[in-house]
Amino acid sequence: MKFSLEWLKYYLDTETSAAEIADTLNAIGLEVEGVEDPAERLAGFRVAEVLTAEKHPDADKLQVLTVDTGEGDPLQVVCGAPNARAGMKGVLGLPGAVVPANGMELRKSAIRGVESNGMMCSVRELELGDEHDGIIELPGDAPVGESFADYSDSSPIFDVAITPNRPDCMGVMGIARDLAAAGIGTFKPVEVPAIEGEGACPVEVRIEDSEGCPAFHARVIRGVTDGASPEWMQKRLIDAGQRPISALVDCTNYLMLACGRPAHVYDLAKLSGPVVARRANDGETVEALKGKTYTLDDSMTVIADDEGVHDIGGIMGGEHSSVSDGTTDVLLEIAYFEPEAIGVTGRKLGLATDARTRFERGVDPEFLDDGLALLTDLIVKSCGGEPSEAVRVGETDTEWQVLGFDPDLTRTLGGIDIAEDEQRRILEALDFRVGTNKRAWDVWVPPRRHDIDNLPDLVEEVIRIHGLDKVESVALPRADGVARPTAIAEQKLERKVRRAAAARGLHEAVTWSFLPTDVAERFAEDSTQLWSLANPISEDMKTMRPSLLPGLLMAVQRNLDRGASALRLFELGRRYGRGKNGASDERLTLGAVLAGDKTPRGWATGKAQGFDAYDAKAEAMALLAAAGAPVDNLMVMGEAGGQWHPGQSGTLRLGPKNVLARFGMLHPRLTDSFDIDRPVAAVEIYLDALPKGRKSDFARPAYTPPALQAVTRDFAFLFDADKPASDLLRAVKGADKKHIVDAQIFDDFRGAGVPEGKRSLAIEVTLQPGEKSFTEDELKAMSDAITAAAAKQGGELRA
Repeated sequence: MKFSLEWLKYYLDTETSAAEIADTLNAIGLEVEGVEDPAERLAGFRVAEVLTAEKHPDADKLQVLTVDTGEGDPLQVVCGAPNARAGMKGVLGLPGAVVPANGMELRKSAIRGVESNGMMCSVRELELGDEHDGIIELPGDAPVGESFADYSDSSPIFDVAITPNRPDCMGVMGIARDLAAAGIGTFKPVEVPAIEGEGACPVEVRIEDSEGCPAFHARVIRGVTDGASPEWMQKRLIDAGQRPISALVDCTNYLMLACGRPAHVYDLAKLSGPVVARRANDGETVEALKGKTYTLDDSMTVIADDEGVHDIGGIMGGEHSSVSDGTTDVLLEIAYFEPEAIGVTGRKLGLATDARTRFERGVDPEFLDDGLALLTDLIVKSCGGEPSEAVRVGETDTEWQVLGFDPDLTRTLGGIDIAEDEQRRILEALDFRVGTNKRAWDVWVPPRRHDIDNLPDLVEEVIRIHGLDKVESVALPRADGVARPTAIAEQKLERKVRRAAAARGLHEAVTWSFLPTDVAERFAEDSTQLWSLANPISEDMKTMRPSLLPGLLMAVQRNLDRGASALRLFELGRRYGRGKNGASDERLTLGAVLAGDKTPRGWATGKAQGFDAYDAKAEAMALLAAAGAPVDNLMVMGEAGGQWHPGQSGTLRLGPKNVLARFGMLHPRLTDSFDIDRPVAAVEIYLDALPKGRKSDFARPAYTPPALQAVTRDFAFLFDADKPASDLLRAVKGADKKHIVDAQIFDDFRGAGVPEGKRSLAIEVTLQPGEKSFTEDELKAMSDAITAAAAKQGGELRA
């Protein structure tokens, strides 16, 4: 939000400098993003008088001016403006000055062979408006030679970021109130004129959607003349970044920026019948002021008449009923719209306006009558006309919330002692009403302060105005001796897995926890279990993610589009859904994606090689091992889900039902939906499904290496080709858990000598003796046990 120091002083009696005001705004929680001084941009421009104006000898549309700058001899300036003439006063840019509109530095030059010492400037060139048909023409009493910045009373402009919880500061008046409470001058509240009006309002106003629009105040003004708004108003609007349009429109914008109260003006001649606040009909359309047509639905509040919709309630007016040069009679609208309804409508239509920003955060429900009176006064003074009596339909909740406040809370909650008199002063300066109780004060909260719900909020108000920098930094007490570990088991698990993933060359990503609903549904086993927000920031962030893969795939798509050739990303976070009784359920998860080139092309390697399902499985096994999962006991099974490529994906399970991870290639249809044109391997590990480790003593037993050398034996088994080799390997490892310390497949052969439908799996088994070496009988017994275990899985020892 932008505003000038001159405008601020309309509501704040102060002589404080702009720099000190900016520091104070930052200190009280209203962040200043920048302070711009137009006087700096207008350096080198001064008031000048044209003494003579003669036709350029070599150009029909140029004139050669003699200009008095108030210092020394007159200067010769070549000018192409049609309104340049002898005797007028304007603005001269001297050599060395920089034109604000285009950044051009003025220099002494020759134009068509005639020397020119600067430039007479237009309104647009100095960024004071849009007019550019001629140069600026100043009044006859303008002092020649004075700096134009001083003459135009240029004022520093503040750009303040207002947080969503402070809609009361979405107007200059609200900011002035906060500054006055902080000791920067005296607050000057707006003077609301008493406007009775002549005769009843000739337009019937009704509310049919009291949930979306609880209150609607209006009046008619007849006989207005729409033209340019007053110069002082245009200047303030321009300083605020608004383009002056016409007096009627400028008055509504001025009220919004000054008091945080959006309003609307209709051309009465373009309305037909009663004006009604109602729900739109499904498929109903409206052409908005920007010329774009919007299709509405029955969840949206609109202002309409017998002919149709004229206003998207609280967001944007319609083109059909907008005012124009020929407007003579107008209807003023000051309504209250429910913030949540405004937010939903704005997101659905993709409309972001100044009015929506204020209504969505919550405007002052008490400011309906005052807002209508102020708007009426502005229009009558700027455009003339005779106002009617006001019509008031509906009502808002204007009850002041009462909190029992103990001033000692600033010490116990805020950590700072503030005198009770000072606390009372601060609260009253912020427009709270404070009772006279000696201990627990009754504090009445104005309805515009939607951010004040409880006592800690009042403590915050007192401390931020008193000065957060005055809160002393106090170290927390620390017990003597060695501090006990504070990380819980889940935090330790996260650290181990995160480090393991980074050590394997994966890059950590952090993505949004919210997704578009249609994307979330692709990754949900049951869409009814999705957890959606009732009032999301946007429709693209409405549903909480049921999986980490969508966010990672979006990251893959962005990086591939920007030329990345290989991506190895992982994210450690939580997936969300509905638990028992519909409550939110969140579970710790690790997701990883591999996309692009696994190995780049080269003279030794040939073509670039992509990632495959085995790469995904290797990552899953390694990360599960780092997490402490019993990887030797894992079962590889199919049924990874519809998001995965059939035949190129699987699951890792402890038992048939406990799924620890899914891995493999993602389905091409899924990657296509994310605009990814390359195969993507992925892993999703459900860390919440890991078995809980047994508690052990703090001190681990010392590692004792085996005294005897291990023995290896090779076995070859005929095994069904369509069965997972891991089933056979697991059976072999479990044949003698005491002595078999490792087993690995080193050959998978299919061909001559191997029956159809079978394959030959060669397994190297490592046997570790204990206190004495194995005897031949012991080795034979273990071999027989291995053969028997393999036979139970369908493995036949090859001769």
